[in-house]
Amino acid sequence: MTSQTQQTPASHLFEATGVTCQIPSENGSRTIFEDLNFYVDRGEIVDLTGPSGSGKSTLLTAFARLNVRTSGTFTVNGVDSSTMTPQQWREQVSYLPQTSTLMGSSVAEAIRLPFTFKVRMGESEQSAEEVLPDTKIRAMLDSIGCSDINLDRKPRELSGGQAARVSLARTLLTEPKVLLADEVDAGLDPENADLVGQIMQEAAERGMGIIRIRHRATDHRATRMYELAHGQLKVISAEDAEQGGEA
Repeated sequence: MTSQTQQTPASHLFEATGVTCQIPSENGSRTIFEDLNFYVDRGEIVDLTGPSGSGKSTLLTAFARLNVRTSGTFTVNGVDSSTMTPQQWREQVSYLPQTSTLMGSSVAEAIRLPFTFKVRMGESEQSAEEVLPDTKIRAMLDSIGCSDINLDRKPRELSGGQAARVSLARTLLTEPKVLLADEVDAGLDPENADLVGQIMQEAAERGMGIIRIRHRATDHRATRMYELAHGQLKVISAEDAEQGGEA
């Protein structure tokens, strides 16, 4: 972060205001949502639900500064995203898509990739293997139900559910301040989905703020829940979320 970074008094860990998305259409443009406000605090898990096509993933990619069709003001710890490079922002606000790409010749290499980039850019004097030893990777994978995945296994040999959990392990090991998780438990059985929920809860207890898109019935780990529909965000109860997940 440069000396020109501007900081305002932080009221929330992450805050988004005036978020708008417009996409091209036959009539010029179509508004998906407009002037939405959202926040998450340290230690919170906030769930985002809503019908398919309502713009949930679009909103999450807006938070991650990955969507050129969206606009708004975004801050983390009171620091405006406009004063950071995209890399600086994504080190603090990490987006985990539903379908992740794992690059490398082994699971361990795929998980170390973000740390390898830091070494190559001169941001770390230690090697990626020193920063993230096998023992730490092994412990993280075991904690989210991946004890059957060997570290030397080729990423292309993983099932969709295994790849999603390995991607989650990689993201959590980078220790972002905010995690944006787009249906990472969608392809998992109930037992492994609960393990993923548990590891996210533990990350939140350490101070991370987590925003999850979910279509499952509530796992009662979220401190707040919202539904995005017809371009609007509204708070929903656990009972509403339960019914929506079973629909």
